[in-house]
Amino acid sequence: MKRAADLKELLKSINGKSYGAYKSLAGDYVFPAYTLCIDHVQGDPFAAPSKVRVVISAKENGFPAALFDTYEKKTALEDCLLRGFARQVYRYSGKAAGSGGSGRISVSRCGQEVLERSAMQIAPERLEARFEIGFPARGRTVLAFELEKILFDYLPEIVRQSLFYENLDARAVAAAVDLADDQAAIRRELDARGLAAFVADGAILPRESGISDRPMRGGVPFTAPESMAVTLNLPHHGRLRGMGIARGVTLVVGGGYHGKSTLLHALERGVYNHIAGDGREYVVTESSATKIRAEDGRAITDCNISAFISGLPGGRDTTRFRSENASGSTSQAANIAEAIEAGAKLLLIDEDTSATNFMIRDDLMQQLIHRDKEPITPFLELVRPLYEQRGISTILVVGSSGTYFHAADTVVQMDCYELKEITAQAKKVAGEVPPHLQLHREQPLPLDAARRLGRGSLPKSDRGTKIKVAGRDALTINKETIDLRYLEQLADSEQAAAIGYILCWMDEHAAGKPLGEAVDAAMAQLRRGGILSIIPGRYSPQFLAMPRKQEVFGALCRLRRLAVTF
Repeated sequence: MKRAADLKELLKSINGKSYGAYKSLAGDYVFPAYTLCIDHVQGDPFAAPSKVRVVISAKENGFPAALFDTYEKKTALEDCLLRGFARQVYRYSGKAAGSGGSGRISVSRCGQEVLERSAMQIAPERLEARFEIGFPARGRTVLAFELEKILFDYLPEIVRQSLFYENLDARAVAAAVDLADDQAAIRRELDARGLAAFVADGAILPRESGISDRPMRGGVPFTAPESMAVTLNLPHHGRLRGMGIARGVTLVVGGGYHGKSTLLHALERGVYNHIAGDGREYVVTESSATKIRAEDGRAITDCNISAFISGLPGGRDTTRFRSENASGSTSQAANIAEAIEAGAKLLLIDEDTSATNFMIRDDLMQQLIHRDKEPITPFLELVRPLYEQRGISTILVVGSSGTYFHAADTVVQMDCYELKEITAQAKKVAGEVPPHLQLHREQPLPLDAARRLGRGSLPKSDRGTKIKVAGRDALTINKETIDLRYLEQLADSEQAAAIGYILCWMDEHAAGKPLGEAVDAAMAQLRRGGILSIIPGRYSPQFLAMPRKQEVFGALCRLRRLAVTF
């Protein structure tokens, strides 16, 4: 291992040479309080920036082990450190001279969710921060003295201010970790109390705008109706009152623009922990909860949708339904079947983004078109059997389908962003109009999945795996593009990138397993070895974030060349 002085000499020796001379800098260098690792040097100043790490021993960084002795606390501490590191990085990024991307220092941009990320990782023996630097050049001529400024002036100050415990606000660090510990406690309470979700009093659910996930200024604070109020005793916050949504079938009703979809969106994101000040830090949802919607045009490969759609004209087999261009109803049926295959215990559905003919058939249509001529079993007939037979709860936003009152356990109304529990009134109204549909079934729903992951689902390349993301909308693996737009609980583009590597790992290591078990195997590998443990090749990507099993499964099933066996 080389010393910092050796790096300085190398920089002097290559100043003014062609850009390729920077390649000689690759390696590890010992600085007074940390080790600088230059893992990969870019080919020219206009290429992707160079990959760099800082590694600080536990003795030097000084973080008490009690701050990261559980997964939730560890992730929260890493998130807190990464946000502080990023603030310091942006103070110095772009200060060095040069052309192209010279002098730019970049690191993960964290959103409102607290996610495990490859950019910052702490362990009992060390702390590691990953980032990128655009090595400075004029044209393609090395500006070594500008890089020396970055590595010997800017970087030591960035590291000193953000990655040593003694230089941080210990109370702020502890608060971030304690919040995560409280959020973990709420998740445990959901299971113990038979709840699907919890929304704390005082939560701010509306967001700043359609393009900002920050809380709305002046947003109406949430207050739980007394009939649904529960009080939790958290390890750090203490007593916390809020609304407990019981397992079963819950309807959210109300007029347009009164906050129904806002509540559902908060519950969608409640599968993740949130930072303090987000407004939803104490909105916690069953961790496997999956948002369901219609998705015209998606690819479906041999999915069993027979519980929802059967008897198609031409005798098409819906136990192994396949389509390159699914309709709204068949895509929504497949999305539910696949959510169940992935282990979801809670479905989140908004009437606005659902296929109408999948959700309900009114009395007049039933009288005109006999059910023997209609292959779709409306979700209204299945929402109760899903819970009664499979223990799968549903939270459903409805604005026009009052027939769902018959199937509901709980009905709540959003009125000017204030929530009221109106189950008794809804049941009274429903009692005056008896349903013409079968809401309970004794025969088991045909939902068992037999699909196994086949080999060759992903295109191969002699030049290694190339993964690109277009935000959260699309993922390209070599030349195969997966549409991710309707995996609405995908929170970060770094999760999309991680999914790409996970799918590649599964293609190599999990063939022959049922799809759910194949994803489980990949997630188990990530838990054992960390988020970078599935990356092949010499150079690991700097910026990945941990996805949920549900989004990995959803991306897998949207592969247009997905290979499955039975």
